This record gives sequence, structure tokens and C-alpha cells, in this order.
Amino acid sequence: MDIVNCLAVIERLCEREFPAEHGRTDTGTGGPGYLMAELRTSGDFHEDDGTERQTARAQYEADRDALGERLAERWGPADVFGLAGVFLRGAEGEAAAEPWASLAAHVPDLHLWRVEPGRWLALGVSQWEGELPLQLLAVVTETDPP
Repeated sequence: MDIVNCLAVIERLCEREFPAEHGRTDTGTGGPGYLMAELRTSGDFHEDDGTERQTARAQYEADRDALGERLAERWGPADVFGLAGVFLRGAEGEAAAEPWASLAAHVPDLHLWRVEPGRWLALGVSQWEGELPLQLLAVVTETDPP
């Protein structure tokens, strides 16, 4: 992981305007009130017996934590925000606002900072099940966590 590049992407996310409509951006996806950057994406795990994915997940979580240490120098320690409750409420028909609803489907928890009044920054590791790649994600949003 190139931590300097990741920090630069996060800085740009914090400064950018949010898109008017949902769609792809130069770093990931965005929509009204949020931007999401795909900082790092693994390969898929089609030929894996589970050990390669487990090792990759541990590395992605270590990368998230290392990046979080650098962000804590600027914004203080992160709050860890679990998304399981958001996911379960969504499954019961109580949808959360974006980006929280989408994140809850594949990110178990987020490291979360209030970066300025009205904006949040979150780091998480996307962990779709099975053979799908892992991703280190950075999200900036004006929508308060649910």
C-alpha cells in the first residue's frame, strides 16, 4: 500500500463537492452527500481454499489500521462503528441513508472521524463473501452515521 498516495486521495475526497447523482468517479463511486474511494483492491479468490483470502484480509485490515494511525495524527483517534445493526435493520425493511446502507452489505465495521462540521471520514475493508476481491475503502459523507 502506498500510504502517501492513499492520504492524498483522502485529502481530495475531503475537499471535493459531492456529485448530484449516483455513479462512478475517478476514485470509486459517489452520489448526493458522499464520495467513496477504492484505495486498494485485491485479486479474486477463485482458486483459494480460504487461506489466501484470510491472509489478504489480515493484510488489508493492517493497512487500514496503519492509514488510520496517520489520520489520527490530524483528527484524533477514530471511533470504530459496526455496521451489522445497520445491515440487519435494512434486511427488516428499515433502510439507512447512503452511503451507510450500501456499506453495511459488505463492510463489517468502519473507523470513523468527524473531519469538519458536517463531514465524516470512514475507512473500512470491503469483505464480500466467497471469491470476490477485498477492497480498502475511504468514504467521505455529510450524512451522519445511523
